[in-house]
Amino acid sequence: MTSKPDADARLLDAHDLALQALREITPAATIGPAAGYLVEDDGSVSLRFENRLPGYPGWYWTVTVARVEDEDPTVLEVELLPGDGALLAPEWVPWVERLAEYRSHQAELAEQAAAAAEDASGDIDADSELDEDDLDEDDELDEDDDHEADILHAGDLDGVDIDELDEATGDDVIEDDEDEDEDVDADEDVDADEVDEEE
Repeated sequence: MTSKPDADARLLDAHDLALQALREITPAATIGPAAGYLVEDDGSVSLRFENRLPGYPGWYWTVTVARVEDEDPTVLEVELLPGDGALLAPEWVPWVERLAEYRSHQAELAEQAAAAAEDASGDIDADSELDEDDLDEDDELDEDDDHEADILHAGDLDGVDIDELDEATGDDVIEDDEDEDEDVDADEDVDADEVDEEE
């Protein structure tokens, strides 16, 4: 098992160089204080700074610096990397798998819609049966009302039978017609007598 090399003190102190590199890719307001370092297997050092960029909680600005022999430190890489517990995007899923999940979900929705339609049709049949029962009750009520109408009417409530009045009126009309006919015949007889006398 190989151990990591000791960190170069000049690399650990290269914060000014790291901040200068960061300011070339992001505003200074998004860079927070130093947040430690990580020694890489090749001896380079990744200096970390807190991230103040909205939407990336738990991420760190990371600047990897290295030094060759007696040369000054130089910047190898600048990037935004997630820390422990950082908010990460979900793992990438191939399109074929996503399409299969979509089709399966659509099939479930279609089954649910069909079941709901069957339930709705059952409710409509039940309502129809109730309506028929209601209609039968209404018919019975209407028949009772018609029967009462045959027995009772406004004239009966006042103590006068309208049917009797109608019959009486009919008889009076017939008698009046007969009287008028007799009067006409009598007038004709009188006129005929008068004509004979004048001749």
